Amino acid sequence: DEWDRILDINLRGTFVCMKHELAQMVRQGSGVIVNTSSGAGVRGVAGGASYAASKHAIIGLTKSAALDYAKQNIRVNAILPGNIETPMMDRFTNGDIQKAIDLEPVGRLGKPEEIADAVLWMSADLGGFVTGAAISVDGGWSL
Repeated sequence: DEWDRILDINLRGTFVCMKHELAQMVRQGSGVIVNTSSGAGVRGVAGGASYAASKHAIIGLTKSAALDYAKQNIRVNAILPGNIETPMMDRFTNGDIQKAIDLEPVGRLGKPEEIADAVLWMSADLGGFVTGAAISVDGGWSL
């Protein structure tokens, strides 16, 4: 059913990727993982219980893995994108997109490059003391 499908894709998919990534990172002695959650991972979504639950769970998985692997020089964080100008938005009407923009404190959708910049920072030495963080890049939507 829909619940299982969403959790399989979002949560199980993240877990399986992490399992293999972590095995390699342990062998090489270091690494960085940035999981993708969502602003829905820190607040509810009307009509989207399975999606919100899966994204909340990714944050918990991220924090637990960060604790489990910190001593092995492996950092694990999560990015929480908000409404971003991507093909995923194509399924919404212009009216729905405007409603989303109206809910954004910054008054616009995010750009893919803004997500990439945050992931790059978390992955680079600049973010070297950051682990177990769930960083919202959502124009303030999750506040």
